[in-house]
Amino acid sequence: MKTATAKIIEQSEKVGLYSIRFNDSDITEYEKFIQKFRSDATLNEDFKKVFNALNRIVANGALERYFRPEGHFKDNPAALSIDSKVLHLYCLRISDQILIVGNGGVKTTRTYEEDAELSGYVMNLQKFDQLLAQELKSGKIKIEQNVITGIESVSFEL
Repeated sequence: MKTATAKIIEQSEKVGLYSIRFNDSDITEYEKFIQKFRSDATLNEDFKKVFNALNRIVANGALERYFRPEGHFKDNPAALSIDSKVLHLYCLRISDQILIVGNGGVKTTRTYEEDAELSGYVMNLQKFDQLLAQELKSGKIKIEQNVITGIESVSFEL
């Protein structure tokens, strides 16, 4: 079992962008994604599409049309819905104003479940989503428009 916290990575008028940071790492899952693919020449165009999609989200909000649902019917994991069929970035779309960006990778299988790495990223987001819901229900953290108040001081056992 790993312990994780959430860290704000960008705040705009329209959206609060957060990412998960496991306590055994100095960087967030989103930063790991960037480091992994930023200088990969074969995926340069796909990486730019992911980055541009996130810039649109910062400008316009985490609107439903920017995402493709992943995971199960009742949970929030989603992949950025971009033209890239290869590079997938998994996120938790909490609302139009709150997005938790996870990690991702190259999808070479029909579904993410068929790839152990991608499946792991989605499962981490699913578990984080469940724990976040519990913390919201308990009142330890609150969502106020585009801010999750108190989230950076809560540890989540994934």
